[in-house]
Amino acid sequence: MNTVNMSSKDIIKDLLLRLPDEISLHQIAQEIEFIAAVRQGMAELDRGESITIEQIEKELPSWIMK
Repeated sequence: MNTVNMSSKDIIKDLLLRLPDEISLHQIAQEIEFIAAVRQGMAELDRGESITIEQIEKELPSWIMK
């Protein structure tokens, strides 16, 4: 389903319909967090708020958990 023009509420309704009945609340929360992060990232790109690959390569070591 194309979620670009869907409301947040409609996206969550669609998500709940697609998830298995035995999924935990914690797993549902993780799915919602993932969707929220992707939508935030897409909105940032739409606003021209992106970084170069060089910046990512410089910062990546600090993102990796040791």
